[in-house]
Amino acid sequence: MTGADAASTALATPLAIGGPPWILGHTGAPLEAPENTLASLRRAVELGLDGVEYDVRACASGEAVLLHDARLDRTTSASGPLREATLPELHGVDAGSWFGRAFAGEPLPLLDEALPLLGREPGAPPMHVVEMKEPDLLGEVERAVRNHPRLSVRVASARRDACVELRDRGLVPMLLVTRPDEDVRRFVRDERIAACAAPVRRWRALADGPAWDCERWGRAVDAPADLLDACRWPLFGFHTNEARRALAVRALCALAPGDGGAYPVDVPELRLEPQSELEPGRGEWAGRWHPRLRLRNPFPWPVRVAVELRVRRGAFEVTGLPVGAALRPKQELVHVFGLAGGSWRVGGDPCVAATFVWDAGAGRAAGALTLDAPLVRVRELVAPREARRVELLRERPDDAEATMTVRRGGPWLFVAAENPGELEEPSVVVHLDGQTHYGGRGLRLRLPAEFDRRAEGVPFSCGLLGMERGAWRARRWAGGVPGGLGSGAPGRLYPEARG
Repeated sequence: MTGADAASTALATPLAIGGPPWILGHTGAPLEAPENTLASLRRAVELGLDGVEYDVRACASGEAVLLHDARLDRTTSASGPLREATLPELHGVDAGSWFGRAFAGEPLPLLDEALPLLGREPGAPPMHVVEMKEPDLLGEVERAVRNHPRLSVRVASARRDACVELRDRGLVPMLLVTRPDEDVRRFVRDERIAACAAPVRRWRALADGPAWDCERWGRAVDAPADLLDACRWPLFGFHTNEARRALAVRALCALAPGDGGAYPVDVPELRLEPQSELEPGRGEWAGRWHPRLRLRNPFPWPVRVAVELRVRRGAFEVTGLPVGAALRPKQELVHVFGLAGGSWRVGGDPCVAATFVWDAGAGRAAGALTLDAPLVRVRELVAPREARRVELLRERPDDAEATMTVRRGGPWLFVAAENPGELEEPSVVVHLDGQTHYGGRGLRLRLPAEFDRRAEGVPFSCGLLGMERGAWRARRWAGGVPGGLGSGAPGRLYPEARG
């Protein structure tokens, strides 16, 4: 097999190196099929993931339906709260067309339909993590899970009382937390909660702390550095939106167990000021940059590497890529390339993908592995002492102007609606340091205790939710709101102006 053939094989089929950590698809495979659908769950298994994680909510007639949001608007052809729709009324609802025409007619699935999902190998069903969005679903979830006694199923909830009841019913509970502190550790120990899930960076901060008497899971682990941490530690398992990237990182850690360096493909964030450098009409989530790529060979053998840009959304002009090189063990390559373009909608950042190819040698077969890293576009804001107007992105050419105000007062951040554009009954949504907050016309949020010492800033975004022309709509200052894969990456909030 030639190097090019090996690279093509690696791109089509990630190396089948198993866990731990166990890797589950967050809502299935949401980059390749509509989230929380049977098509998405099946695709996750086809890609080689160990299982799936998905959300369930109750419809009006009590059945557990796979849906992330409380409303049907974002991911189906229907509208309104799921709680107000009976199962017969949900028949025929299209949960796929919003993602792409190939998925038109994809039904809104029930938990009873998701649990029988077949694995890649006969007799080896995938793992399931069922995130129970509402505690009154306990009985329905118990009934469905008990119908499949051979499955490995964890039922996740952010409520401690729900986790205790799940345990008492003989199910396997998973407590969802944003910060796994000592209080959480004692709770899961004393109440014999089988699993706890938190962001990887929070687990990383506890690396030298006391042991936990439960499985530790990561939540929505997508960033390359976080995936590397999760696989090196390792966590017991995690779920991800980036199935191919996660499988490749797990393979990297198995192939190069002695490597303790940073992620081998390093690219910077792209600072973005809408319409600052590109002509009008190209979209506001756009710009012109000259990123510096740092690439290193993490393997203890020489490799050939080919680097290219992969576009997920929008249109870009690139100079200086693709590029190739031969690298000795631990050797680095620094390469500057040009990038211009973007899109109207946030999210879907382009990625730099590097395919490492090596020949057979002592104790190893020939192989190839592709590692990618996103060029994340971010907006930046210094927390102002006086109210500052921020303009929300126009994500359609005909969007009306919409604005919000942001102000810092001591340890508090105040965010309010100002001009909602064409949104009716707008409400505020804010992403701050990994958590999403919802309010009416405004929110008062406590800044992180260490905010003034975080020179790198904290993840931040704000936006407005409401109805526009009879449809649910979000207007936002940057990515990260209202949440979910299609919302993109949040911007950054800084304590003071940087030099």
